[in-house]
Amino acid sequence: MRAIFNKFSYQKEFLETLGALFVASIIAIPILAIFYIAFSADDNIWTHLASTVLPGYIITTVIVISGVSIITLLIGVSLAWIITVYEFPFRRIMEWLCLLPLAMPAYIVAYTYGDFLDYTGFVQSNLRFLFGWDSIKDYWFPDIYSIGGSIFIMAFVLYPYIYITSRAAFLRQSITLIEMSSILGKSSLYSFFHIALPMARPAIIIGLILVIMETMNEFAAFEYFGVDTLSVGVYITWLGKNNLGGAAQIAIFMLLFVFLLMMIEKGLRKKRSFTQNNKKQISANRIKLSKGKLVLVMIICILPVLIGFLLPSLVLFDFILERIFEVELLEYSSLLFNSLFLSICAAILTTILGIFLVNTHSTSNNLIIRLSVTISRLGYALPGVVLAIGVIVPLIAVDGVLRNIFGQYFNITIGLILSGTLIAIIYAYIVRFLTISFGTIESGFATLNPDITAASRLLGKSKFSTLIKIQLPIIKPALIMSALLVFVDSMKELPATLILRPFNFDTLATNVYTYASLSDIGNASLPAMTIVVAGLFPIILINRELNRGRKG
Repeated sequence: MRAIFNKFSYQKEFLETLGALFVASIIAIPILAIFYIAFSADDNIWTHLASTVLPGYIITTVIVISGVSIITLLIGVSLAWIITVYEFPFRRIMEWLCLLPLAMPAYIVAYTYGDFLDYTGFVQSNLRFLFGWDSIKDYWFPDIYSIGGSIFIMAFVLYPYIYITSRAAFLRQSITLIEMSSILGKSSLYSFFHIALPMARPAIIIGLILVIMETMNEFAAFEYFGVDTLSVGVYITWLGKNNLGGAAQIAIFMLLFVFLLMMIEKGLRKKRSFTQNNKKQISANRIKLSKGKLVLVMIICILPVLIGFLLPSLVLFDFILERIFEVELLEYSSLLFNSLFLSICAAILTTILGIFLVNTHSTSNNLIIRLSVTISRLGYALPGVVLAIGVIVPLIAVDGVLRNIFGQYFNITIGLILSGTLIAIIYAYIVRFLTISFGTIESGFATLNPDITAASRLLGKSKFSTLIKIQLPIIKPALIMSALLVFVDSMKELPATLILRPFNFDTLATNVYTYASLSDIGNASLPAMTIVVAGLFPIILINRELNRGRKG
């Protein structure tokens, strides 16, 4: 009997290892494909790139990342500290309003501000009317279509990443050290910079790394503003200059930089417990503000939300009202269905794969499985434009093999099965967003009481039965969060969808891009607002999880 049991266990572990290797391979193939294309290109233009456009792309990207990082740090950390420590009217409302820019894709905010602040836009037109100016020569106005404009937009869209991680860190801190600092005559400002901020530093840097990775991934906003970052350079070199090898070579620089960020983030996660585990948390006794400070705090809280969410939403809403009777309902319904179909498929598949990886990883010490899980989490490092290169080339090769097999052995001529189909888009979504699903589900598994699982196994339940009947029902909120986050990110994803989509196939995101590239923000407004509304649901759940963490 023991021999049969051991044989079954070995077979089961073998299947789990095989499954983990399969998932790792589908994530690794796009990454390996990029390196293969870059180093085997017929037109090896490394030296040409290094002497012409590549330095400019790198310098521009570094400037943008530096500017966005500084501004998001100032906004995100300040908001997190204010909302955690101080008591003021509407604080409970502000704590989730500060998250709202997360629902706004950067390219949509860029399009709205481009229209709002352009020479013919609302602001400049009214300034000329009020002051009697005739042309741009009569006054100076900052150019939104610039590096400064792109930094401004990206910072006010991405600051919530730092706000979330900072606030979570501040909520876990003990008030004891702050009280001791106060007793010693130190100001609250001194306590913030010398006690609270150093303790929250690992979490803040993790949020900053997410900001940098999202900035590296952004393509449409920078292209719209005429700012040639590395992501724009990949797109121009590949589709504009028809040089796939050169695009892959530029993509290598992006990958190396992002992988470095991931290594830093992994190291910092080991230090994320650098806080006081004390029931008397820093948010227990919030400080009441005087009237003068109250006004300042309210302005600091409202301004980022106004710039990052409310103003772009008002611009979109105004366009929707203007053209509500011109909407092509059939076209809009088709766009909505396409986006929903792709996003739902991606959400379901990534959640299933996430459950398998987390469950296998948590119950096995197999080195191959652990290595496979690590590889499976690398997909988020691939910016959308780079991911498209890594996905399309292997799929074209597989299509070629299938076409030869069917033609040679069955005398059947087939078209594209993988590349240029919806399969390619869903595959790209899975590669990119599996990391999000894994992290969310892993946090759910971390809350499980191991005694419950052990009791189930002692009662004779199999590992699979325990997972389905006990573990998954308990972590249902984490599963919903996983599916919802992947769903929303898939709805917003533009570069990979734009490049990999079949002919005459559009989603809400690609439709917004198409009209915006024609400077027709009006027709892009309804699809854009639909994406924004879809992004609001995770905001509610994220804020609820933060508050739940505060309560212990």
